[in-house]
Amino acid sequence: MLTEIHPKLPMRSKALTRNYYINKLGFHEFGNIDHPGYLMLKKDHIQIHFFEFKTLDPKENYGQIYIRTEHIDELYQQCLDNGVDIHPNGPLQIKPWGQKEFALLDPDHNLITFGQTMS
Repeated sequence: MLTEIHPKLPMRSKALTRNYYINKLGFHEFGNIDHPGYLMLKKDHIQIHFFEFKTLDPKENYGQIYIRTEHIDELYQQCLDNGVDIHPNGPLQIKPWGQKEFALLDPDHNLITFGQTMS
């Protein structure tokens, strides 16, 4: 019966998070009401919500999401073209479990992993 999931991740700065996801990753703002301390972003069929956590220490943040995608090579190249820093342990590669993946850390160190099934 489940139909969708919209993960909620912490953010220290709404403006910084908005800028990163829109200008670097190609998301757009979702909804027509600006909620203080809350941000909803969308790209294709994916929504990510963010809640304000001003005292968050990015080095202690363990927020993570895994996003399945198609055309991962194109997405990876778009990230590189937009100056997105790829996680040092997360360059594009085929994993032993059959997924082609890459990962990045957003400004608050939320780990965002993209994966495509290779079978």
